Amino acid sequence: MATENEQAGDHPDDVESVEEEEICKMLKFPNIMSTLQTQRIEEMLAALPMSVKRRLKALKRIQLDYTNLEVEFFKEVHALECKYHKLYEPLYEKREKIVTGKYEPTEPECEWQSDDEDIANDLKEKATIENKNEGADIKGIPEFWLTILKNCRILAEMVQPHDEPILKHLIDIKSICEVDPMIFTLEFHFSPNEYFTNSVLEKKYFLKCVPEKDEPFEFEGPEICKCTGCVINWNKGKNVTVKTIKKKQKHKSRGVIRTVTKTVQNDSFFNFFSPPVVPETEKEEVDDEIHAILTTDFEIGHYIRERIIPRAVLYFTGEGIEDEEDFEEEEEEDDEEEDFDTDGGKELKDGEKDPKCKQQ
Repeated sequence: MATENEQAGDHPDDVESVEEEEICKMLKFPNIMSTLQTQRIEEMLAALPMSVKRRLKALKRIQLDYTNLEVEFFKEVHALECKYHKLYEPLYEKREKIVTGKYEPTEPECEWQSDDEDIANDLKEKATIENKNEGADIKGIPEFWLTILKNCRILAEMVQPHDEPILKHLIDIKSICEVDPMIFTLEFHFSPNEYFTNSVLEKKYFLKCVPEKDEPFEFEGPEICKCTGCVINWNKGKNVTVKTIKKKQKHKSRGVIRTVTKTVQNDSFFNFFSPPVVPETEKEEVDDEIHAILTTDFEIGHYIRERIIPRAVLYFTGEGIEDEEDFEEEEEEDDEEEDFDTDGGKELKDGEKDPKCKQQ
């Protein structure tokens, strides 16, 4: 005989399936789980006796003391990095001389244990006097840094085809470390070229190592507070960061057609030197979109400083590319679509710069 619940249509299996469905919905929307978790914690804290709440405040004061010590730790780490950076500089300078052909390494300096001696010996036996002298007129290592940028997935996405002829003139990337204030600067050195008159393009990153007064426990170490680029003195007709397009417009009443020329932002590696300007305000007053762009920009700058510059030769040979697999890309939410012209570029007003420093 059917039970009362079964007669009412509430079969145990049906109840279980409904519960599973609700759990699946919550898993699909983690913000719901987060809200429920927050409510549960708030209820738990509210139910605690006053004596326990009082002791929790004492623990928070201890936690704040820990955070303040953590600040000093990160400051000392940064100072230590700056100290060793000066020790690395002679090595970087020697590398730059070899890459640009200013210095030819000696035979002992070129000795290196191959990963596969059998292959190395086989190639050595097949070598002739002719191919030994092959490339003798080539100086240094051509397109060293361009090859590195294209080999590194994170940076390759920034390099457009029209950037490559310019980046062939990139002869060195240097990092400069400052202790107080906490700053690091990236310098991109170029040989004389037809594109711009700058010999060095600079990107400066300003860090802060101070907990927020309102939320001190969110401190996790130094973070970017702003970054500045530089003005690129482009030669006439050589600016690859913008492009002009022609668009026909028809007058509504007269039917007259005119051609209008517009200047639009163009995807380019050199947009890296035009980051968005951060207003001199508190963190919460900075636009969320600008803050996200700055965060991505900092990650790229930090990556160049920490990995590309110290291990440049390994990225040239491809040995450093394996490390890229350790970094997972976060999926970006689709933003609302904006109106673009048929060329795909976003129209800019006279004298206006696109507020986005697009890093693909």
